[in-house]
Amino acid sequence: MTRRKNEVVRGAGFRTKDDVQRAVVEAFEPLKPQFTPGYAGLRLGNTAAIHNEAIALMEAFARPLWGLVPHACGGGESDLWPLFLKGMIHGTDPAHEEYWGAFQTKDQRMVEQAVLGLGLALAPHKLWDPLSEREKRRVFDWLNQINLVDRSNPNNWLMFTVLVNVGFKKAGLPYNQDIMEEYLDIIDTYYLGDGWYSDGKTDQRDYYIPFAMHYYTLIYAKLMEDDDPERARTYRERAKTFAEQFIYWFAEDGSSLPFGRSLTYRFAQASFWSALVFADAEPFSPGVMKGIIMRHLRWWFEQPIFTPDGLLSIGYAYPNLIMGESYNAPGSPYWAFKTFLVLALPDDHPFWNADEEPLPALKPVLAQPWARMLLCRPEGDGHVTALASGQMANFDMAHSSAKYAKFAYSTRFGFSVPKGYYGLAEGAFDSMLALSECDGHYRVRRFCEEYRIEEKFVYSRWLPWNDVEIRTWLIPAGLWHVRIHRIVSKRCLDAAEGGFAIGRPPGFEPSEEDAVVLAESTSAALLPWGISGICSREGFANAVMIYPEANTNLLKPRTMIPTLTVRLEPGEHWLVSAVFGGADTEENRESLSRPPQVKLDGEGQCIVSKADTAMEYVSLNLNHFV
Repeated sequence: MTRRKNEVVRGAGFRTKDDVQRAVVEAFEPLKPQFTPGYAGLRLGNTAAIHNEAIALMEAFARPLWGLVPHACGGGESDLWPLFLKGMIHGTDPAHEEYWGAFQTKDQRMVEQAVLGLGLALAPHKLWDPLSEREKRRVFDWLNQINLVDRSNPNNWLMFTVLVNVGFKKAGLPYNQDIMEEYLDIIDTYYLGDGWYSDGKTDQRDYYIPFAMHYYTLIYAKLMEDDDPERARTYRERAKTFAEQFIYWFAEDGSSLPFGRSLTYRFAQASFWSALVFADAEPFSPGVMKGIIMRHLRWWFEQPIFTPDGLLSIGYAYPNLIMGESYNAPGSPYWAFKTFLVLALPDDHPFWNADEEPLPALKPVLAQPWARMLLCRPEGDGHVTALASGQMANFDMAHSSAKYAKFAYSTRFGFSVPKGYYGLAEGAFDSMLALSECDGHYRVRRFCEEYRIEEKFVYSRWLPWNDVEIRTWLIPAGLWHVRIHRIVSKRCLDAAEGGFAIGRPPGFEPSEEDAVVLAESTSAALLPWGISGICSREGFANAVMIYPEANTNLLKPRTMIPTLTVRLEPGEHWLVSAVFGGADTEENRESLSRPPQVKLDGEGQCIVSKADTAMEYVSLNLNHFV
């Protein structure tokens, strides 16, 4: 089943509405034998999340509806609907053994209620009309709990309550207008500017901005455009402005920048574009947006993201529990199907009739201050790199420093998370400066005490220990980027600067393939699928190649990381490196041999220029930051 589905997608798949409809049906076919006896849950695996097993089963039941509801709205048929209908009837019946239960405060079940609200609005003929009056009352009573809990959800969770009430309104049921007004007013306080929200009072600007804050408000804009035209207009305009920046996160091959938490939701990365089309907001032509969505889906369905029995796995480009979150249960990844909102569009919608178009002309470097990133396209639309400083989640999560605080993130090379913190192989410290007190236990950048996002560089000040201060500058330089660190330490430290992690296939032996270059100041890997390298410009003593533990990188299960190392005595030190990442072409091999020049003088003046030319990438006085 899985093999046939992937063949469809890799061939003519994701070109037409029929292709997308068929993908939903085929992707959900393996769910049928996984229903619990009462159909109110799906048992998709044996791993656990922070919430209990009953909630995990309910989550797995609800999340495929993000694909089935639009599928039904747009005229699609599925023999799964009778099973989901039975499950909803039993899940909302307090007398049934699979009752989904009551809650009085913030609860994971609130997250899953949102798609039932969407179902009431978009597919009542499947989700509501077939119910008896008694069953309807139970469904309403169970959903209405979301209006009765305390108000302790200061983030995108507020929109779950809004969507449930919108569903009530569309179904002709009692709804709470006051709570919708209150929550939407709070959502407005999260708006930052230039299309960007924060997800509550937090410092991270990750995919929750497009696939939550904008996604839900765009659904509201479409469903409530007659009832609340002013908000609908505002949400569309904000989303259109955001789209002009978010498009920089996508490469022409359909991949998107791996960054932040909840990456197991995979192709939900493009759900924002589907919501734009659904809400009739057009920052770009229908062909451009169709191209983004379809290429994204094709890219994802070409990755080994399904288990052998056809279920969507926890992981990113392959099954991988190491990078998952504490709230990721076996059914969590099915949130990816939020991108299938476009299936709600009628057959004659311009989106379906449009020819796919490539990405529009984009700048090679764009500062996104609200995202705290400098977005770089060193190979045009073939590769996206983000140079980042200043992000961090305001709550504990697994590998938060890897997901938010690396110096660089890449569509071509992804990023890595540690398996442990003893040694460079366990740490998998790509795109990081890792420091240890000469004992093999490493620390990296986590919180930034200061940061600046400028048009030509990114700056941060960070404290791995309270008596070690590091000031870091990240400077794009074509296919390269330059990292400059000023370290003032009262400790003896071992330092290791990692470049991009690059995949190596099973059985790969670098010595036999002649693909690894190691010199006194340079470490590089040249492979058919890419080139990753790092070159010392000042301060480093050795160049090495690190072979991390398996399954640490999000894109490839086996990698190697070009790395520079040095031992630092207490005092002040300057470490300067140039980092290379690109496709394996003759032009890029030539560029690898010509790293940018970096000049630092005693007055703090720094000039980064192209090798053997007078062309400057940046000139700045580093003392202005000290």
